[in-house]
Amino acid sequence: MSQVTQPSLSRETHRPKTNWKTYLKRYWTLYLLLALPIAFFVVFRYIPMAYILMAFKKNNIIQPPWFVPWAKNNGFEWFIKAFKDKLFLRSLENTIKLNLLDLVCGFPAPILMALVLNELAFKRFKRFTQTVLYLPHFLSWIIISSLALRLLADNDGLINILYKQMSGNNDAVIPFLSNPDWWVGTYIGLGIWKEAGWGTIIYLAALTSISPELYEAAAVDGAGRFRRIWHVTLPGLRPTIVVLLIMRLGYILGSEFDRPLALSNKLVTDVSTVISIYVYQKGINGGGQFSLTTAVGLFQSVVGVLFLFGANFLAKRFGERGIM
Repeated sequence: MSQVTQPSLSRETHRPKTNWKTYLKRYWTLYLLLALPIAFFVVFRYIPMAYILMAFKKNNIIQPPWFVPWAKNNGFEWFIKAFKDKLFLRSLENTIKLNLLDLVCGFPAPILMALVLNELAFKRFKRFTQTVLYLPHFLSWIIISSLALRLLADNDGLINILYKQMSGNNDAVIPFLSNPDWWVGTYIGLGIWKEAGWGTIIYLAALTSISPELYEAAAVDGAGRFRRIWHVTLPGLRPTIVVLLIMRLGYILGSEFDRPLALSNKLVTDVSTVISIYVYQKGINGGGQFSLTTAVGLFQSVVGVLFLFGANFLAKRFGERGIM
């Protein structure tokens, strides 16, 4: 009998290599669409990076920074001046404190909301609740500060008026916006109210990737609702939580501008002055110290990158994927 020879399984099948000219000719429309975003980042992100030199040069906005002489102390004059400025140190302290409180109090809020929304059985009520929670995100901080002033003002705020009537004391006032400690709590609470609902979108999308079979298996094993959340839902959300936590830690020294500026007043400047307001006061609002504010911005960026890499390293060290 003639033996049939079969082709060797170890033989590699080589795919023909595509010439880059052929590839470009075939997909040139995709690269054409990509040209506009690349141009945006080059013009508005990378070219302005050349002006980082202002942090190490004398304060001069008339000439390009590469023609300006170096500042004193080997170019570190503005960094030294910033760290000797009590206003900068106070704004740095306020920035770290407010961001840490935002992280501790605000980061878990969308996770808890997503867990609650995921457990709702009535779809119409769930959609209505989602819409109500998303709406504050689309309000500017100017509108929110106006609403807060009408509701939380000491004398004519609606909440204080009701509080006076209930307590029977016309002098009883809750200083939401006039006492530094109360202002910090109001600042954090309004931030959670505005952004927590919007943050649930990512977590609800991540919940759709969890297999229903895992819930069924847990239910068969006798797990109740809370045990299913603890042993199935939260482990499924863990990669998303880690990635978003790393990104938030990278912003630990960043600071919003419109939020503290809109909610601030003269009575709480000791706790409401953050780095962005400091940069505005020193660089734009009559200060004209552009080299100083550039140095402060560069310091913010470097510290943010260090926190980002550090958080990513720790995430990988504990077995998570991280972001890089």
